[in-house]
Amino acid sequence: MYPNDAATAEISAQAARLRWQCRRGMLELDLLLSRFLETGFAALDAAGRADFVRLLGYQDQILHDWLVGQAVPADAAMRRLVGQIRAAMRDDAPGCAGGSAS
Repeated sequence: MYPNDAATAEISAQAARLRWQCRRGMLELDLLLSRFLETGFAALDAAGRADFVRLLGYQDQILHDWLVGQAVPADAAMRRLVGQIRAAMRDDAPGCAGGSAS
């Protein structure tokens, strides 16, 4: 196994472990977090992946407010990650040509 293959396998294993933590009490959060886990998690660096794990520790209402833009996280790393999740959500929105925002 090549070093990049090992890193990819570890990220995939970590994502599989996080899949259940992305299941929330709010359907909107289920969809947003699960979609980001599938499409954006692997692109994060190690610090970003650690921030995502930390993000999952917040209460649903706080996460909802952050992800729909009703509140802004005080922590800079959380602000950055929430911005990435929101950008991925916009890029993946129905009606966007080629999957990118127009």
